[in-house]
Amino acid sequence: MSYLEYTVKSTPTGLRKILFLNWPLILLLTAVAGTGFLMLYSVAGGSYTPWAGPQMKRFALGLCLMLSIGLVPIWMWRNLAGVAYAVSVILLISVEFFGAVGMGAQRWIELGPLRLQPSEMTKITLVMFLAAYYDWLPAKKTSRPLWVLLPVLIIIAPTLLVIKQPDLGTAILLLAAGGGLMFLAGVHWAYFAAVLAAGVGLVAAVFQSRGTDWQMIKDYQFLRIDTFLDPSTDPLGTGYHIAQSKIALGSGGWMGRGFMQGTQSRLNFLPEKQTDFIFTTLAEEFGFVGGISLLTLYGLIVTFCIASAVMNKDRFSSLLTLGIGLNFFLFFAVNMSMVMGLAPVVGVPLPMVSYGGSAMLVLLLAFGLVQSAHVHRPR
Repeated sequence: MSYLEYTVKSTPTGLRKILFLNWPLILLLTAVAGTGFLMLYSVAGGSYTPWAGPQMKRFALGLCLMLSIGLVPIWMWRNLAGVAYAVSVILLISVEFFGAVGMGAQRWIELGPLRLQPSEMTKITLVMFLAAYYDWLPAKKTSRPLWVLLPVLIIIAPTLLVIKQPDLGTAILLLAAGGGLMFLAGVHWAYFAAVLAAGVGLVAAVFQSRGTDWQMIKDYQFLRIDTFLDPSTDPLGTGYHIAQSKIALGSGGWMGRGFMQGTQSRLNFLPEKQTDFIFTTLAEEFGFVGGISLLTLYGLIVTFCIASAVMNKDRFSSLLTLGIGLNFFLFFAVNMSMVMGLAPVVGVPLPMVSYGGSAMLVLLLAFGLVQSAHVHRPR
C-alpha cells in the first residue's frame, strides 16, 4: 500500500473526526479563557460589562469556529495558504488608505459592526504560507540562497506594512515567528548567525538615528526604550506603566490579596488593566501561585502543540502546528516579560486573557488549524 493510499484510508470520516479532536488542548484553552473572564470581571469592579460579557461571547463564537475548522481536511488549508496570505497583505495595504485610527495608530478596518485588525490575522497566514512553501520545497534546496531569499521576502513584506501603522510589537512577532519557522524547516544556522550580526548593527543604527532627519523609529518608541532601561527617569510619565505594574506584581506576594481585592487595578492606578497589563492584576490578586498556574497552562498548550507536530508524518501539518505553537509562546513570553520590566513596552496582549476581539478570534482560528492537522494526520 502506497503512503497516499494509507493516508486516505486512515483519515477519519464523519462523526469519528469529533473523537479524534485534541480534547485536552480544547480544555486547556477553555481554562485559560476562563481565567481571562475572571480577571475581566474583577477589573470591571464585579461586573460582566464592559469586558467580561463580550469576551465570553467572542470565545463561544471562536470555539465553534475552531471546531468547524478542525473538521475540515488539512489539505484544504494547505491549498488555501497562499490565498490567505495574499488577502492579509491586501488588508494591511487597505489599512493605509481606509484604516480606523485609535490610540495614535492606524491598525483597524471597520466592516460594519466588526472592527478587524489585519495584523493579527497576518501572524497566522504568514505561518500557513511558510509551512506550505517548505512542504512544497524539496529538503535539499532548503538552505540554498535563492530558496532562502523567497521566504525572507514573504516575511519582510507584511512586517514593513505593520511597522508603518506603527505597531512595533506585532512587527517583532512576525519576524520572530517567520524566522523561527525557517529554522524549524531546516534552514542552515549560518543564515541566522548573519541575521543576528545584522540585527546588532541595526540596533546600533536605530540609536544613532535618534534626533536626526533619518530617525528610524518614532519618538514614543524611543521613550519606551528609555523607560525600559531606567523607569525611574520619568515615573509619572513614560515610566508610569511599568512602575505601577511592578508595584502590583510585588504586592501580590505568594498567595495574592484575594479576588477583586487588588488595589492597583480597583483604584485605577494600573493603566490598560483589561488589555496589555492584565497579568499584573492576576498576580496582585492571586500572587505568585496564580501567575505560575497560568504560566503552567500556557506551557501545557505549547507542549501539546509540539507533541502533535512530532507525531504527525505530514510535513505541512507538522510545520504549521509548530509555527502556531511558536506564535502562541511568543505572545505570552513577550507580554509577561514586558509587564515585569524585562522587555520594553510594545503593546502585545496576553493571549486568551486580555480583552480584545481580533486577538481572541484569530488565536482560536489558529488552534482550529492545529486541530485539523491533528484530526487528519496519517494513522
